[in-house]
Amino acid sequence: MLSEGRLRGRVVILAAVIVALMATGTWFALSHAQAKQAGLTAATSGQGHHTSKDPASSGPLRVLSLTPAGHARNVNGALPVQVRFSAALAAGSPLPTISPAIRGSWQRSGDVVEFVPKTAFAPLTRVTVRVPAGRSGVTSAGGGMLASRVVERFRVGSWSTVRLDQLLAQLGYLPLTWTPASGAVNPAPAGTSAQLAAAFSPPAGTFSWQHGYPRELRTFWQPGKSGLVLQGAVMAFESDHLMTMDGVAGPAVWHALLRAVAAGQDNSHGYTYARASENSPETLTIWHDGHVVLRTPANTGIPAAPTTVGTAAVYLRYRFQIMRGTNPDGSKYADPVSFVSYFRAGEAVHYFPRGSYGFPQSLGCVELPYGAAEQAWPYLTYGSLVTVAPPS
Repeated sequence: MLSEGRLRGRVVILAAVIVALMATGTWFALSHAQAKQAGLTAATSGQGHHTSKDPASSGPLRVLSLTPAGHARNVNGALPVQVRFSAALAAGSPLPTISPAIRGSWQRSGDVVEFVPKTAFAPLTRVTVRVPAGRSGVTSAGGGMLASRVVERFRVGSWSTVRLDQLLAQLGYLPLTWTPASGAVNPAPAGTSAQLAAAFSPPAGTFSWQHGYPRELRTFWQPGKSGLVLQGAVMAFESDHLMTMDGVAGPAVWHALLRAVAAGQDNSHGYTYARASENSPETLTIWHDGHVVLRTPANTGIPAAPTTVGTAAVYLRYRFQIMRGTNPDGSKYADPVSFVSYFRAGEAVHYFPRGSYGFPQSLGCVELPYGAAEQAWPYLTYGSLVTVAPPS
C-alpha cells in the first residue's frame, strides 16, 4: 500500500502529464484499472463514488429459464413455478401470469421470480405461464424490456395411488401399516405445501400386513394399484365422511383425506374381512383387526340360484328389511330378514330362519342363524370385503 506522501506525489506528477498533453491537443483516457494502479480512486481523489450501470440490466431483457420446463408432463402440481431472467426486475415491473389461477403469491429474489402456491393444481391440469413483453411487459431494474412475450405450458400429473394407500393405512382403513423410509418425512398436517406435494410424489416407505388375516386377502391388494382392498377402504372412508360411496378417490375424497389426517380422524370401525366357504359344512368366518371374531354355520344359494363366487364390498345395510324377489318356480316372495349387509346386487349376509344351517338353501344370499347374524352385523360395515369361496 502506498504511503500518503508517495500517493500525493504520484497524483501531482500525473496531473502535470495530463495538463501537458491537453496543451498539445492530445486526449488521454485512463481505464479503471489504470486509474486504480495509479491510485486515482474516488476515495483518494476526493470525488464522489460512481457506479456504472450493469449492461445486463440496461440491455434487452431475456427469459433464461422456466421451471417446470415447457411441455413437461407429470409435473407435481403443488411445487413452485419459477422464471429466471437475464437481470433483476424493476420494483414496479409487471409479473408473469399463470392460468388456471390458483391461490398463491409471486416472490422475487435477484433475477428470479417464483410463484409459490398455497394450494395445488388439480391433477392432469394443463398450466400456461405467460411472461408479458413490450412497454407494458416485464422490465428490468435498468430499464431493459422483453422483446417478445414468452408463453410456456406444462401438464400436471395424477395424484399418487401409493400416497392414497399411505394415507388410508395411516387412518386405519387398510389391514396394513406404512412406515416412512429412514430419512423420509411423512408430511403433516394437511393443507401444507409438503402434504399437497406428497399427494403427487409420495415419500418413500414400506407397507407391512397386520398379522392374523388369511393369506388370500393379500391377493386383493398391490401397492399403488387399484384393487378390492383399496376400493373397500375408500368406500369405508366415504361412508364415515357422508360422501357418495362409489369407492373412487376423486378430488373430494382426496381433500377429505388430507383434512382427516390433519384432524387425526382415524377409522373408528377397525378393519373387517369375511369369508363364506361352500365346503361341507358351509361356514362364514369373520376377521376383525387381525382376529377371528366369528365362525358360524351358514347357508349359500341352491343350484337354481347360486351365490356368486368371488369377492365384493358391503355397500348397503339394513337392521331389518322385507326382502322381496322371485322364486325359481316364478312365484314371488316377501320375507322378513334382519341384520342385512349387501355385498353384491341381490346378495347379502343376513339372518333367515331355517331348521338347520351349513348347506345350500338360500336364493343367493349367505344366511346365518339369528345369534350369529346379530354378532356379525356390527363388523360388516360399509366397505368390508366379503368373499364367497367355492368348495376346495
